[in-house]
Amino acid sequence: MAAAFKVGNFTIGNGSPLFLIAGPCVIESERHARQMAESIARICSDLGVHYIFKASYDKANRTSVRSFRGPGLKKGLGVLRKIKRELKLPILTDVHEIAHVAPAAEVCEVLQIPAFLCRQTDLLLAAGKSRRVVNIKKGQFVAPWEIRHAIEKVRSTGNEKIIVTERGAMFGYNNLVVDMRAFPIMREMGYPVVFDVTHSVQIPAGAGNVSSGQAQFIPHLARAGVAAGVDGIFMEVHDHPERALSDGPNALHLKSLPALLKTLLEINRVVADRVLP
Repeated sequence: MAAAFKVGNFTIGNGSPLFLIAGPCVIESERHARQMAESIARICSDLGVHYIFKASYDKANRTSVRSFRGPGLKKGLGVLRKIKRELKLPILTDVHEIAHVAPAAEVCEVLQIPAFLCRQTDLLLAAGKSRRVVNIKKGQFVAPWEIRHAIEKVRSTGNEKIIVTERGAMFGYNNLVVDMRAFPIMREMGYPVVFDVTHSVQIPAGAGNVSSGQAQFIPHLARAGVAAGVDGIFMEVHDHPERALSDGPNALHLKSLPALLKTLLEINRVVADRVLP
């Protein structure tokens, strides 16, 4: 069983209920981020799902230099702070630079290490020293058993509040594939495992200067991941994916979230009854 720890006012890991990390890829505006957080929180409350709001103040790994990156550190953290205070939600955001860790940790319960940076030792150490929960996204170029090295870097700071997230592996050019064996392999390391469903259907740089995606496969992969025994699901959710400023083609439409969550909860109940190894 995975280690258990608190995120906000609920516990994750060690057989705790399935939880959701969701929100828009990037903060597009304060109003939009607030609306998305409020809408998703209401859906999760109705279904009894523990919820962590996610959005990035800066997407430093966009395909093109001309792509929208977000409002930046100061303004973006201000938006996240208001959402946290007014909606009483735990917050997750990416950190790309060591200098961003401390200010982000003042606002966010969870600091996320982007997949492309999961081998950046100093960033992992800084996140671990923040004492916040650290969500390590397994790089597309990293085998499931190799992510233990990133875990050990965070653990070396004395921080045991670690989440490991699968987001697919490179499968040739401009494609990703999810190896379902990764979930039990990573769970054996003793920490909660999350499935980032929406990035797993991304087609990196598939539209030339931006990424595209196959959002129609989100429900299929989500169901498979929960059946494989993950502790949580990560999804980028947007009310108008076709107008999203980042990752719209691989985002779940907000209107599709309630039905999908209901199905995932039903699968999770069956899996929990079987007590997976």
